[in-house]
Amino acid sequence: MATLERIRNRAGVLVAVVIGFALLAFILGDMLNSSNSLLRGRKLEIAEINGESVKYPDFQQKVDELADIVKMNTGQNAVDENTMEQLREQTWQNMVREIVMGDVYKKLGIGVSADELFDMVQGKNIHPIVQQLFRDPSTGQVNKSAILQFLKNLDADPTGRQKAYWLYVEKQISQERLFTKYNNLISKGLYVTSLEAKESLKEKNHVVNFKFVRQDVNLISDASIKVEDKDLKAYYDKHKEEFKQGNSRSIDFVTFDILPSAQDQATAQKWINDRKVEFEKTTDNAQFVNLNSDVPFADTYVKKSQVSPMIADWAFSAGAGSIYGPYQEGNAWKIAKINGVKQLSDSVHASHILIRPRSMAEVKLVEARVDSLKKLIQKGASFEKLAAQYSQDQGSAAKGGDLGWIGRGSMVKSFEDACFNTAEGELKVIKTQYGFHLIKVTGKGPSLPHVQLAVVEHAINPSSETYQAIYTKANQFAANYTTKDAFDKAISKEKLNKHSATLQETDRTVNGIPESRVLIRAAFDAKKGKIIMNQESSPIFEMGNTFAIATLTDIKEEGYASFEEVKDRLYPAVRQDKKLDILKDKVGKALAGAHDINQLAASLGTQAFDANDVNFQSFALPNVGIEPAVIGTATNMPLNKLSKPIKGFTGVYVVNVVSANEGNDKDFKSEQVRLNQANGYRASFQAFDVLRKAAKIKDKRSKFY
Repeated sequence: MATLERIRNRAGVLVAVVIGFALLAFILGDMLNSSNSLLRGRKLEIAEINGESVKYPDFQQKVDELADIVKMNTGQNAVDENTMEQLREQTWQNMVREIVMGDVYKKLGIGVSADELFDMVQGKNIHPIVQQLFRDPSTGQVNKSAILQFLKNLDADPTGRQKAYWLYVEKQISQERLFTKYNNLISKGLYVTSLEAKESLKEKNHVVNFKFVRQDVNLISDASIKVEDKDLKAYYDKHKEEFKQGNSRSIDFVTFDILPSAQDQATAQKWINDRKVEFEKTTDNAQFVNLNSDVPFADTYVKKSQVSPMIADWAFSAGAGSIYGPYQEGNAWKIAKINGVKQLSDSVHASHILIRPRSMAEVKLVEARVDSLKKLIQKGASFEKLAAQYSQDQGSAAKGGDLGWIGRGSMVKSFEDACFNTAEGELKVIKTQYGFHLIKVTGKGPSLPHVQLAVVEHAINPSSETYQAIYTKANQFAANYTTKDAFDKAISKEKLNKHSATLQETDRTVNGIPESRVLIRAAFDAKKGKIIMNQESSPIFEMGNTFAIATLTDIKEEGYASFEEVKDRLYPAVRQDKKLDILKDKVGKALAGAHDINQLAASLGTQAFDANDVNFQSFALPNVGIEPAVIGTATNMPLNKLSKPIKGFTGVYVVNVVSANEGNDKDFKSEQVRLNQANGYRASFQAFDVLRKAAKIKDKRSKFY
């Protein structure tokens, strides 16, 4: 009963304790979940820019949006990896600019209002980008009704790509306007005074002719100079900014190339031999090639110089239907058959005007625009002027649309066919993946024999058995040599070639090996002196047709390289400086007893050289090179006086100004305008660069790509 009573009396306390534990568990659970979310967020962080976290999904979404725009502009359904890499870099640069400049715009109160954006799109001050997109070729004026029609139909596109494209355009013109406003603030804040303009004119007008004596630094041998550690350390401390470094990793690695075996060679040869009889009998060569060859049928005619030297003589001496092979060329077995012979021009001279639709909805509009250009030219308008004004192929537009002489096989097939099948002087409209072209053929080369070849090609590839055998060899190496010391000894023991590389975090390949980005990423997660492991915790990296095993030999973090790291690199600079000091003393002693430049030259065993028409803004010393200290001294010296010894980059000098001329340019107002314009140009290039360098940017893209 007593126990029961105690339980009853303490029930309140017990319940409170139980509830307390439940609440604590709930709070801890929530904290742990929050912590997990935080950790997940950190793992997904691709960058931090001025305290703003950028997540990988957000970054990738912007990359994908840009890729969609590229595909829309080019008419392609896919973007290759090189282009994707460029798009990632462009997205990164855009994002850095938006975040860094966004803070600046906010502090300065700079913005683009809805009314201002409206004005840039369809008002009185239409932005140049919008003008280019909607300019009517027949009038040269912006077609505002086309703009309105386009905007009304934005939501009619079921894919949403047209709207995404337009939003991108609006964002770009808004960002450009914001940056223009900022640059205007900076450039208007820079002012060149009349005194500065007059000084600049004075420097330009003051032109001197002088004689100089030079003692070349190479007169003193390297062996005669003693360089001590204290000298090196003093130089390091004085020039420490020169030794800034980024993150890098140094690796040693061995490779096991995945190459075909003798059996693979024999198998490929048998395969091609088995196809020869059937290929001889077939009447549809193109279909046979497309069904059997590793390389599809090439529907082109080629001249002799474009045919492989192995078969060129046969191809231009045998008739249609003749067959050659099998023969091995490079890493493939081949059989060639002559599918046709023709007399054709091997080149054509052409010009074009290119206009690209921005979306499927614009295809008909652009086609009509190109047709209207064709009619204008047929009525007497200048093709060259219209090309310069409307063509979106900037390279040829600057030359009036001129593409020069085009050889067969140098352009996309539809464009090439149109050029070669169009009469000289004729205009033709065609569509390619790049857009609509108005082509004008202006000349054709002489006719030559051309052949069309049907080639069955079978690559000699490593079989699965060969692949497995090479992998096993690499795996045995990795299993037997698991430390750096063992790795180094094994290379010598097994007579393997050791490769070395120093990697930056953003590198895409190791020593040019394709698909080796995976090794670079792993190297930055590895420990010095250890074998590098991939994401599957295996030391074997498959990169293209190679297996690689690597060890991390050195780590350099962002910051300043230590004195010990750069010590050996300092010897040449310190030795040079000591030589110059010796020469300076030597020249100083000779100068004490010299009355003129020629006497000084004689006492030093050399001669006096001439330098004419030099002013303060001169870039280099005639017949010597870049020596700013000499030029600066000479342009500020009085006439007929010997200067003190001047320590230059490659020697020690004494100058004697023999004459000076003053120019007649007194228009300091024009000079003031020129300098103000120069400052404005500098502001536009340097303003953002300075802000970007000052920003706190943690770039973690290498963890994801």
